[in-house]
Amino acid sequence: SLLVNAAGQPRKEKVKLPSSLQGRQPNSIPNKKIEDPVAGKVNTSSLATRRQHLSGFHLMPPRVTFGVLKEGCTYAATVILKNVGVNFSRFRVKQPPPHTGLRVMYTPGPVAGLQVELEIEIFAMVVGEEDTGGLEEISHDIEILTETETLLLPVKANIL
Repeated sequence: SLLVNAAGQPRKEKVKLPSSLQGRQPNSIPNKKIEDPVAGKVNTSSLATRRQHLSGFHLMPPRVTFGVLKEGCTYAATVILKNVGVNFSRFRVKQPPPHTGLRVMYTPGPVAGLQVELEIEIFAMVVGEEDTGGLEEISHDIEILTETETLLLPVKANIL
């Protein structure tokens, strides 16, 4: 029940449903967009009776953790952006600011029922002037702008 916790006592705060149960992806912001009449649509009889909107992208993995990195070196990770809809969709990546050391390399264009590899590169550099004597944590959300939503790809790293 949503009224009591696992111990059987009344809850003090409201239960927050995960975004997957709310009908949207985790780490995404829905776009307010009017349906484009010239967008590539698939009109088949098997899809004519479906009421749900069959579009969107999934990130695999949903987040990137580089771990501990040596300062002055470049590291890379690959993320797959998969089109899970029936229509072809376009996307673009908002490049992170230079002070993060992050860069996203990809091939732009429509994604029709396929997937695209995004190469996430990080140049490990310490931004602060003061010596922390250990690790400096870098955390940034890369924005991937699609036709229906904005996906956020969290990237974390610790620089030694």
